[in-house]
Amino acid sequence: MFERGYAVRDGVLVALDAPVLVIHGGAGVERGDLTAEEERAARDALAAALRAGHAQLRSGKPALDAVAAAITVLEDAPQFNAGRGAVFTHDGRNELDTSIMDGASGKAGAAAGLRRVKNPILLARRIMERSRHVMMVGDGAEAFAQEQDIALVEPAYFRTERRWQQLQKALAAEASAQSSATPPELPGKAYFGTVGALALDAQGHLAAGTSTGGMTNKRYGRVGDAPIIGAGTWADARCAVSGTGWGEFYIRTAAAHEICARVRLAGMPLRRAADAVINGDIPAAGGDGGAIALGADGNVAFPFNTPGMYRGWIGADGVPHAAVFADENLPMP
Repeated sequence: MFERGYAVRDGVLVALDAPVLVIHGGAGVERGDLTAEEERAARDALAAALRAGHAQLRSGKPALDAVAAAITVLEDAPQFNAGRGAVFTHDGRNELDTSIMDGASGKAGAAAGLRRVKNPILLARRIMERSRHVMMVGDGAEAFAQEQDIALVEPAYFRTERRWQQLQKALAAEASAQSSATPPELPGKAYFGTVGALALDAQGHLAAGTSTGGMTNKRYGRVGDAPIIGAGTWADARCAVSGTGWGEFYIRTAAAHEICARVRLAGMPLRRAADAVINGDIPAAGGDGGAIALGADGNVAFPFNTPGMYRGWIGADGVPHAAVFADENLPMP
């Protein structure tokens, strides 16, 4: 049983309705993208992730434990672009990126270009807690994972036929564009599907984590925003954010940090700050996507500018709430 925490709101000490866990499974989903069975499986996975994270919070564990538990479930679910079910690179491989941040201490861990780590979020946390570094990449990151007894798998583990066919379509579209002398464009929804989680524990501490397979048909070791602290992931004493969308624009705007900076420095309400960055700054720069945000006061935001975003939250009562499409009414904490 958790013990109720406290926070200062407008100079007044108030009881927190903690714990709270917020997750996303990526922006960009449309109704025509999913069969009824696929939609049901995705919703079930969201609920399972919420319950897994809530179980950690309910037993008095810190926010970091809840974030790692929820994201591990989403990485194992082939419905999302993270872990098993990750998209393919141009060369037909899966390359995984991830990060985690502890709002209470400001510590963070991240990894990019992973090909054999079963649950990248667990490696990110181990980097944060057991190394002098913040980010590791590629073979070096996997050597560290092996030293730390993080589970490694054969690359074929991550393959799903759905993602393979998405790559084939992207390659065909690219070839067609090149043969017509038209500059190739980024395929639709090539960069969506990242997963993330935020938690507020009973002590009022926040944590954030993000995990992704990146962009379909990516080349040259491309890395997006998910493993970059301040771009795709951020947590401090007052605010936590995980993003999902066209990573280049989240990097350019330092989107996750920017949301929390507006809360911390400008005193902007969480939902207003999140909306201003995700539905203002990102589209103005040419990108799109979504995010989840969680305040130390328990306020939650789910801004996105696509037809849908896998999203959900769970509070002290242990009842999971999840939604997929933009026209769904998701009750707020």
